[in-house]
Amino acid sequence: MFERDGMWLTTGPWGGPRPSEAVHELTVRYRTVGDGSCTGAVESGATTVDEVIAEVAASRLTERGATRADDRLSEAAMEDRKREGYF
Repeated sequence: MFERDGMWLTTGPWGGPRPSEAVHELTVRYRTVGDGSCTGAVESGATTVDEVIAEVAASRLTERGATRADDRLSEAAMEDRKREGYF
């Protein structure tokens, strides 16, 4: 994983990491919608559904707001993905 704009993103052909971004090995999970090309990960030690639920319940920051990388690329990023057949 590498950090960009306050989010943990996975390495891949869709844009990262940049030369200035260090890569770290982390245990993470993703929110229910999205993938590594458009969604940031949440660092997590949860290994069961109950542990994930407890993490989400304790958080004061929504995962959608914290991990939706498309929203930080451009206002039209999600619409662009729809046109490209992502959905």
